[in-house]
Amino acid sequence: MKVLPILFIVLRLVLGGFMIYGGIQKFQKPIPAPIEVVEKAEKFKDPAKVSTLQKILYISGAKQTGYFWQLLGICELLFGLLLVIQYTSFVGALFLLPITLHIFLFHLFLESDEMSELIQTGALFAINIALVLKERSKWNHLLWIKPI
Repeated sequence: MKVLPILFIVLRLVLGGFMIYGGIQKFQKPIPAPIEVVEKAEKFKDPAKVSTLQKILYISGAKQTGYFWQLLGICELLFGLLLVIQYTSFVGALFLLPITLHIFLFHLFLESDEMSELIQTGALFAINIALVLKERSKWNHLLWIKPI
């Protein structure tokens, strides 16, 4: 029995599960009114709490657009489902790449003090890269590189 194919199936399910869960969570809470966001941000005006203020304003700004937070949730759900389905897993992994990169960079730059979340999001991004690289024979020709 080969271990590597089973490992990639497990990695696909882990990443797909995280994305599906994250997509569902985007629709669990109602979007706060702009006044609520301002009131919440006022509590973190102290210079010692700047990183918390940045996170609040960033996430709240995405929610206040009226479309971006929901679009991100739909993409996480859809691409996570594509990843879980065997025949569409490559497309799901490819489409999830910018999303997992964004999540990792968010945690790297705005929550670098949360080491466990940084490791978790870094691992998800690494899994996503591994899943795309596993199928490099499908897209290698797009880069004009001789197949390995």
